[in-house]
Amino acid sequence: MSIALETGKEFEIVNEGAIMERKFENLEDEISDLKQELENFQQEKERVRAIIGKIGGVPKFQTKLINIIFIIIILFSVVISLIGDDKVRLLMIELAAVTLSAKIIYMIHLQMRINHFQFWILSSIEWRINETIKHLKQLKQASSS
Repeated sequence: MSIALETGKEFEIVNEGAIMERKFENLEDEISDLKQELENFQQEKERVRAIIGKIGGVPKFQTKLINIIFIIIILFSVVISLIGDDKVRLLMIELAAVTLSAKIIYMIHLQMRINHFQFWILSSIEWRINETIKHLKQLKQASSS
């Protein structure tokens, strides 16, 4: 052992082992940090999904029911207009047109709610960025004086 110490080979082996151990520990730390970030991301994603669901981003039972009612009315109107005479046909075509118009108005209403939510999110992000910029300017001025 004293010969190996004189040549320095054992010292190099010990250093390489310590370096590899540190690299392994750093790798484990990075992996655990990445796992934690992934868990935080998943939680944030679920929170955002719940918020979007509340404003109409995910179809609710009520929305599905309204869609089914619109489809039934339109199908009923088409079938009756094909079977009935001229007066009934004209009435059913008008009913289908009114139903489609109501559906379009309903879809515009839902889109307006989503647009309002997006505007609110973007406004709050802009406000936070402006606050951060002001804070950075204050820190810069404090460090320069």
